Parts: sequence; C-alpha cells; structure tokens
Amino acid sequence: MISRLIVATAIALFLTPGLPVRAQEHPEHPKKTTEHPKQGAEKQVSTADISAGIKKNIDAKSKKSSDRKFHVKHESQDLALDLVRVHDDRLSDLGAGKYFACVDMKAADGKVYDIDFFLTGPPGAMKVTDTTVHKIDGKPLYDWKEKDGKWQKVPAS
Repeated sequence: MISRLIVATAIALFLTPGLPVRAQEHPEHPKKTTEHPKQGAEKQVSTADISAGIKKNIDAKSKKSSDRKFHVKHESQDLALDLVRVHDDRLSDLGAGKYFACVDMKAADGKVYDIDFFLTGPPGAMKVTDTTVHKIDGKPLYDWKEKDGKWQKVPAS
C-alpha cells in the first residue's frame, strides 16, 4: 500500500513540472497592432500564404546549398539547418506589406534553433528581408516588446 502511494506521488511529481514549461514555449512575437483596409484588387494575405512563402524560401535556399541545408549566420558562425516546423500559430501580418514567421530548425549537433523571419511581397512571391536566431534549445536570445505601436527587440529577461 505504501509503495503504491510512493510510486503514484513520484509519477505525479515527475509530470507536474512539464506543464508550465509547455505553456511558456514561445514568448510574445511581433503582431499586427492596427487594422487597415485593403484597397482595390489587392489580395488579402492569409497565414497560409505566409507559411507557404517561408517554406518556399527555406526550400529554395536549401536546394541551392551544396549540403542541401538552410544556412543562417549567427555570431560569426554559419549554421547549417533542417526545417523542423513552421509555427503556424505565430504567423503575423504586420501591416504595410510586411509579415512575420517563426520556425524551428535543427542542426547536425542536435541543437534546435528558433528562427524569426520577416517577409514582404504578395502571396506567391514573398521575399525574406530579415532572418535572426531567436532561441537556441528553447533559451531566448531576445524578446519582443511593443513600443509606440512598433515591435522592437529587447534583451531576453
């Protein structure tokens, strides 16, 4: 009877710390803060368009590299990465034809990099304008904070 209680308590304690960690997987990323009407024949950009644009960019750059990996610079290092997943819940239309995408990518050494992408352009022809390493193995290098209606990078807390 006592051994069952000890085993049940151990299992409960083992599983409990995982819940808050999963809930905090991603800090705030930049989001569109104001609505603006689309004019004329301009097509509304959906999160599916943003996701397709980022996947197309990663695929095209990976095919061009000799090792078939996506390369990004971080602290004077050239990281060769494979796409793990696009965070479809973090895709954002920032307004003025600018978009945000967040992806997880994995290096050969097993480290997982959270990469932030900024894009511009119409659906089907989106171009990446900026790429930065946001997290390494879940540890943020910076956070996002809204100031005067604009999103800015701030040191990780």
